[in-house]
Amino acid sequence: MSTLRENWRVALLVVLLLTSAIALFVPGVPPGTSADGPTDESAPEAGEAEQLTNLNYGIQLSGGTRLRAPIVGITAENVNVTQADSTQLEQTVADELDLDTVDVRVRPITSERSTGAVEVVTKNVTHQELRTALENNGYQPTTVRDGVTPETRQQMVEAVDEKLRTSALSGASVQIVNVPGGQHFVSITAPDRDREELVDLLNERGTVKIYAVYPGGENGTFVREEVLKRSQMSDISAADREGVGWAVYITVSPDAADEFSQRMVDAGFGDGAPCGNYNHSDIQQTTAGGSADPALANDEPGCLVHTLNGEVVTARGVTPGLGESFASGEFANDPVYVMQTGSSENPAETANKIELNLRAGQLPAPLDLSEDSGSSLDPALAERFKQNSLLTGLLAVLAVSLVVYVRYKRVEVVVPMVVTALSEVFILLGFVAFVQYPLNLSHLAGFIAVIGTGVDDLIIIADEILQQGEVETGRVFQSRFRKAFWVIGAAAATTIMAMSPLMVLPLGDLSGFAIITIVGVLIGVLVTRPAYGDILRNLVLDED
Repeated sequence: MSTLRENWRVALLVVLLLTSAIALFVPGVPPGTSADGPTDESAPEAGEAEQLTNLNYGIQLSGGTRLRAPIVGITAENVNVTQADSTQLEQTVADELDLDTVDVRVRPITSERSTGAVEVVTKNVTHQELRTALENNGYQPTTVRDGVTPETRQQMVEAVDEKLRTSALSGASVQIVNVPGGQHFVSITAPDRDREELVDLLNERGTVKIYAVYPGGENGTFVREEVLKRSQMSDISAADREGVGWAVYITVSPDAADEFSQRMVDAGFGDGAPCGNYNHSDIQQTTAGGSADPALANDEPGCLVHTLNGEVVTARGVTPGLGESFASGEFANDPVYVMQTGSSENPAETANKIELNLRAGQLPAPLDLSEDSGSSLDPALAERFKQNSLLTGLLAVLAVSLVVYVRYKRVEVVVPMVVTALSEVFILLGFVAFVQYPLNLSHLAGFIAVIGTGVDDLIIIADEILQQGEVETGRVFQSRFRKAFWVIGAAAATTIMAMSPLMVLPLGDLSGFAIITIVGVLIGVLVTRPAYGDILRNLVLDED
């Protein structure tokens, strides 16, 4: 027991090595990973040979795509608009600029926001047009600038992240990065994916709308009203069912089912309605066009219109049976709304796309992918980088070992030194695997730096203890070790302070290098250097 107490630092090192081995090699241990390996059937090489470790690789070591693009939009700032007036202003500005309200967003004055703002997230509106629209409604913005508000940027990150996780791009990540000039870019990294796949997903905002078009205006003119919103849906699934074909089945939330039914009745769909010829660009041209159902042959036309990103997917009437369920309230007992996609060019693809966009939610603004400054890397080339990185690491260890041996020419000193340095790297790998930090080439450079600084510190310890004469007592050893450790601690503090700006500033790969170096230095100072001191004490202390 006394031996264990005296060498508790070595025991701690062994425990951390075992813990790191578990984090590195046992499937399912790191949070967010599966014990069964890849679960995404669409992921590359899913079902093939399992990965040997739990390490997560970035695009430089696994291949993939990184996109960096600004958010489309302009913002009028210092608009004195209150919460009560925000909805009306949003609608008015959209009407004046001939936009859908989805492209206009009002940020009213609240307890968290001292000034209001109005955003327009489309390329079709100039600064002056937005300013004029606001001035026509009695608002005087101080400035109109390119870009969107911080709230929209945060919503953009959350929406893109949800869309990536819901789609096959489940390994991707998204963040906001700042670039010189004050611009904010959305940076998306998708390992093992090609650029076209990522661009196709992000090119669409995923705006799904369900409208009722009916003659409810003055003199019987048609109106278009959005009757079911995403917030009123509790479940969405796409399926190909017999007798229906491909469709999206939407379960309306219980608290919204009665409201939806009543809106349909108020719009004149309580007895059903035919939709023969629907004209989305000019709804006044909508006509019944005859109906196969005799019960609807003489009824006024009415359409339920489903759109995806502004394009009509389907426009259909309401059968008498469905209309009766709205009127009687039976729909609320089983509130499943069926959005058929059979009339589209590819019903299955359309249904799955609508399901994805409804589940993930629409993007608050489009991305300007024409200004994309990202990159992509072929997986085969990334695999070569990975192999070369491993070879470089082995050569670094070999070179350090030879230098240390030439310095001391004592195997009993050199072997523990090299093993301790490698233990530091192994623990660092375990940490990286556990937190699922994606490794890139810059991080591997950090590992090599950790090996170098680690061995350098161990040499300081060995020199201070071995080059000052015989070590005859434990007190002499502790005195020399403390002196060496003060030097090591000061060097570690200097390294951490020097690397900290690189870690916190948005400097891309340099941030990764700094993070690995800082964590490695902390592991060394807190664990491996003290453990090496205990090992060296047992080797050199003259107990006679």
